[in-house]
Amino acid sequence: MGKATAFLCAAAITLLARPATAAELAILRNGFSIRHEHRLVMGAMTRLYLADDDASFMDVPTEEITGYEKDLSLPLPVPAALPASIPAPSESSKSGPVKAAPPLNQVVNIASAEYHLDPDLVNSVIHAESGFNSHAVSPKGARGLMQLMPATANQLGVNDAFDPQSNVTGGSRYLRELLERYNFDLVKALAAYNAGPERVEQYRGVPPFRETHAYVARIVHEYNQKKIAQEKEAKKKQVSAQVASKVPKKATSSAYRAPKPAAIAAESTR
Repeated sequence: MGKATAFLCAAAITLLARPATAAELAILRNGFSIRHEHRLVMGAMTRLYLADDDASFMDVPTEEITGYEKDLSLPLPVPAALPASIPAPSESSKSGPVKAAPPLNQVVNIASAEYHLDPDLVNSVIHAESGFNSHAVSPKGARGLMQLMPATANQLGVNDAFDPQSNVTGGSRYLRELLERYNFDLVKALAAYNAGPERVEQYRGVPPFRETHAYVARIVHEYNQKKIAQEKEAKKKQVSAQVASKVPKKATSSAYRAPKPAAIAAESTR
């Protein structure tokens, strides 16, 4: 293939990747959608560009996308921090390095410590809510890692639900409030997180919704599996430490005793 042909092919791909006049929603198999300005299909992966400048994007497995729809809602703000984005330097940051966003595990640990939650529980909720996709948007409009509805996010003081730190902090606070509301009954708190406190109080427990029952069961199962695995690992280490303490120490070279000189002299005279 000549250089001119290769250039034309590349140009054609670029043009095909920029269809939009308006933003679109990529519909995922799990029911969520991702708003984007345009996209580029790269075989097994599809790159969704979240802004016109191509600086903010995320890669999604092509097979996980079931289709595309026009986004008729108002434009959503571009997330403040993206794993694969290269933010344009602002006037205040040109003189120094841009501060990188903290990793998600650190964000979860900080929020969990602030609201006295188990980080494993928060991670299980994030897994069930968004699959760790910080840009997830549910069919009902919930956003971000812990899927905060706009009204709930506003009450929690979360200005940008797509910012992982703000979202996890707000979601953790909300989960803590629900736990306190239901006397730390985890099942009721999770049901309220999914279906709303009003429904839990209406039915005096977990609402008879298949989605809510599956949601609660999934989180409780995953959380329990983590705890069981941690207990097994701790017990394994404990047994290993006990076995190691009972094994006699090997003699070192300093413990070796050479034959007495007299014995050597006697053997040499025979």
